[in-house]
Amino acid sequence: MPAYAFEALDPEGATQKGVIEADTAKGARGLLRARALVPLEVKPVASGEGEAVGGASTLLRRRVFTATTLAIWTRQLAGLVSSGLTLERALTALADEADTEQQHHLVAALRAEVNAGSSFAKALARFPREFSEIYIAVVGAGEQSGHLGVVLERLADDLEERQALNAKLLAATLYPAIVTVAAIAIVLLLMTYVVPQVANVFAGTKRALPMLTVIMLGLSAFVRSWGLALLGVLVAAFFALRLALRNPALRERFDAAWLKLPLVGRLARGYNAARFAGTLAMLAGAGVPILKALQAAAETLGNRAMRVDALDALVLVREGAPLASAIGQKKRFPGLLSMFARLGEQTGQLPQMLQRAANQLSAEVQRRAMQLATLLEPLLIIGMGLIVMLIVLAVLLPIIQLNQWVR
Repeated sequence: MPAYAFEALDPEGATQKGVIEADTAKGARGLLRARALVPLEVKPVASGEGEAVGGASTLLRRRVFTATTLAIWTRQLAGLVSSGLTLERALTALADEADTEQQHHLVAALRAEVNAGSSFAKALARFPREFSEIYIAVVGAGEQSGHLGVVLERLADDLEERQALNAKLLAATLYPAIVTVAAIAIVLLLMTYVVPQVANVFAGTKRALPMLTVIMLGLSAFVRSWGLALLGVLVAAFFALRLALRNPALRERFDAAWLKLPLVGRLARGYNAARFAGTLAMLAGAGVPILKALQAAAETLGNRAMRVDALDALVLVREGAPLASAIGQKKRFPGLLSMFARLGEQTGQLPQMLQRAANQLSAEVQRRAMQLATLLEPLLIIGMGLIVMLIVLAVLLPIIQLNQWVR
């Protein structure tokens, strides 16, 4: 049964807002009048394509679920479904216990879709702003296997582990990012304000300035004259690149080239492989057929080149090849993954071994990220110091030279 977001007046003249389920908008208005409410506005809860939950524009609102609240909500839903409640009753309970009005509207809309006969994955797909393709794919695989509760529980674990990994990676890169921004701001200040003062001081002298000072004055003039234009070009190039990367073939080539970078490439390989292995372990442990599990796990790969490799491995497995052999033929995946997959196939403990591979790959990514951050911090400080030293020398050299002339 469709859901409608409404705004109505109660007998005391106060405005009431909420979501109501009805066959049509006219039926929703009739139900509101039966509650002694005067309907002011009744709109169908939109699918996220143009309107947000409750009618607000998606461009003007925040997401209903943050990464943390989505993990909590998923675990709550998993607990209710695993305890024997039907999906509809579980969603009803979560709608009643929602922390915010937006969450209540969203969960009520999901419940309405399920009541109307849609699968839970299809209901989630109506709100792509709130639920990623990966989330929807995993839920769909769980529904098809009949193990929705178990899959939701594992999905909550995966969301929490992924959030913890992202938080550690963010912490590792936060300090270098702050140092970089501070360095750029200081250099721009020196180039646009301090260095031009030197030019004004020595503008009336007939003597040649030191080469370093001349170079700095030229760079300063360029930044002051063309800085904003250069910034505009960089911003336009950034958005042009993002637009161009919407082309699947170009995106695949770009991601493949990214994996070949010396340090960042290894981090990207490990991060994507950890997500792939974790999702595959989650689905295989829930009893999802390996082909469907591989399809869903491939959707977790943000790197398109590795996603293509995963889909190629899916074709090989469909043709009868062992999972370890199929993954091992794709050199973009770390050898650790195929080794653990082989052990899992030999011992009959594939989900456990894949989870171990995911854990080891995640730990390796964290270790390398911390090493990279530890290496970048002194390099950035040294680089910033050298640039500032050159600017200071460019300012001091004419003064030293002037003192020598006076003597």
